[in-house]
Amino acid sequence: MKCTVRTTELRLAEPLRISRSTTTARHAVRLTVEHQGLHGHGEAVTSVYYGLDTASLHQWLHRCSRELARLPDPETALAALPEDTTGEPPAVTAAVESALLDLAGKRAGKPVHRLLGASTTPTAATARTIGITTPARAAALATRLAYRGFTVLKVKAGSPDPEDDIARVRAVRAAAPGARLLLDPNGGWSASAAPRLLGRFAELGVEAVEQPVAPGDPGGLARLAARSPLPVIADEDAVSFEDARRLAGRVHGINVKLAKCGGPGAALRIAGLIAGSGTDLMLGCLTASSLGIAPAVHLADRARWTDLDGHLLLAHDPWTGIGGDDGTVRASARPGLGVHPSQELAAAGVRP
Repeated sequence: MKCTVRTTELRLAEPLRISRSTTTARHAVRLTVEHQGLHGHGEAVTSVYYGLDTASLHQWLHRCSRELARLPDPETALAALPEDTTGEPPAVTAAVESALLDLAGKRAGKPVHRLLGASTTPTAATARTIGITTPARAAALATRLAYRGFTVLKVKAGSPDPEDDIARVRAVRAAAPGARLLLDPNGGWSASAAPRLLGRFAELGVEAVEQPVAPGDPGGLARLAARSPLPVIADEDAVSFEDARRLAGRVHGINVKLAKCGGPGAALRIAGLIAGSGTDLMLGCLTASSLGIAPAVHLADRARWTDLDGHLLLAHDPWTGIGGDDGTVRASARPGLGVHPSQELAAAGVRP
């Protein structure tokens, strides 16, 4: 198999502010695996929080490319992927597995969700993120999103003054009264303030809260969840399979992102682990193109909450094929991941 690694800049349509940072752009590093005239693609994106820069992603993906070149076909490579991927960043493992699944699906004439055991084509209402901004801007965005068909809105929180977050949620609730509301402080609340804030946001009709307090104390998060008036979903405290094992049955949900757990296979193992434990699955993402989001969309039938809007935040998405502009992401029935390069990528020689 022949592999190539390329980088594309992804610019956001507008800056996204969360409690710990503001994002305006990131790089997407694409792995393409070619075999017998067919191509499989996977994507890893840079992330300051996860310690992933463009150079390191290139180094890791080139190292993986050399290993893939020694294998006869993508099916053999998929079977050889270890469950324990502690030797490389999970985002790299996810990109490699996604590219191999894309290629294997095209060789088999099957969409990826069929390769992963789904009998129907997954579709899901995705949350759309509203960053930390003024109540007026948040309300205007919520109005537009509700008009376009979004039924789930995720509001970022963790402002220095919690009253700012409360005002923002009130404005969004008034602008989109029929929407389900999720809240994500990204660990921005103190442990002492969190119980009171959970109660106030429950009164405003928030459905669930992701990672209310800083990561590093999963036991404390579990104790907070046990007395919370609304569901608490672990995100930054639930990165690996072992993290999920420690929290299963102790929090209401776990946010599984392929870039932090290691790919579709790892996500399925976590889903199996928490099934029946009282902890539900949330599928999340980083800001990425449709290529980077697509593997998770093929798992969307397994999640209680779906937050796969990373491609919707971009000024220009270099790939298409999973929808979402109307509030619903859809896995394709086409072979592989079912995504296609934009005209610009196609003109540069990128083949679907």
